[in-house]
Amino acid sequence: VQRAFQCLSQRPGMRVLAQSSLYVSSPQGPQDQDDFCNAVALIETHLTPIELLQSLQTIEQEFGRVKTRRWGERIIDLDIIFYGHETIHQSDPDLSIPHPLALERDFVITPTLEVAPSWALPDGTPLGELNSTFTSHNLQKLTSP
Repeated sequence: VQRAFQCLSQRPGMRVLAQSSLYVSSPQGPQDQDDFCNAVALIETHLTPIELLQSLQTIEQEFGRVKTRRWGERIIDLDIIFYGHETIHQSDPDLSIPHPLALERDFVITPTLEVAPSWALPDGTPLGELNSTFTSHNLQKLTSP
């Protein structure tokens, strides 16, 4: 994950403004796999959402990501959780912003609040108000930024 942060900071058109602590969580989906390591980066970019997605997918390929099954084990998974305060629903099934399940996952919300504590959803709801609404994945903090 730390190497992924480095890759993000070296990509053209992106600047990492902040990165969260690392968190370990129980897997989302099939439980017959190892725990996941999660983190969030706050990025400034001039890339369009599609260009950003393509750049993230290139990083995943460079790390050797292979998709085996939905929510299955993978070496890295880079998602766009938010893109400014835009709501985007593309015909591309890999891009929906905000990320469709992000607001239900503690392993997304907790690190996001570290890097953007005053973040508000497109409807104006402060992200911090969602603390009691997401599913617990036995989140444990590993490191600080």
